[in-house]
Amino acid sequence: QVQLVESGGGLVQDGGSLRLSCAASRSMFSINVMGWYRQAPGKQRELVATITSRGITNYADSVKGRFTISTISRDNAKNTVYLQMNSLIPEDTATYYCYAQIRRDYWGQGTQVTVSS
Repeated sequence: QVQLVESGGGLVQDGGSLRLSCAASRSMFSINVMGWYRQAPGKQRELVATITSRGITNYADSVKGRFTISTISRDNAKNTVYLQMNSLIPEDTATYYCYAQIRRDYWGQGTQVTVSS
């Protein structure tokens, strides 16, 4: 089991930047994959970026070159996953959800990102 707490969403102008954070209650070494998904109104939830316990990253084509996922383990029991989002566009507007996979999928409560044109 793992608890995920997101922060860092907000309102930003077209071309701006935001950094999302997800604090996990377990070490990254005990989690298979962590990452971020997003869901815009009327659309399905979609993958944004993931990172494995070995540091292998994967990005949606729509965010490659603009978003960067990283993780920092502060001790053996906790870690934080970041999503640095640069060159934001209105199409990035969505609720962003932190994700972790251990024996099953876990989700955070979501944080809203709004990009104004």
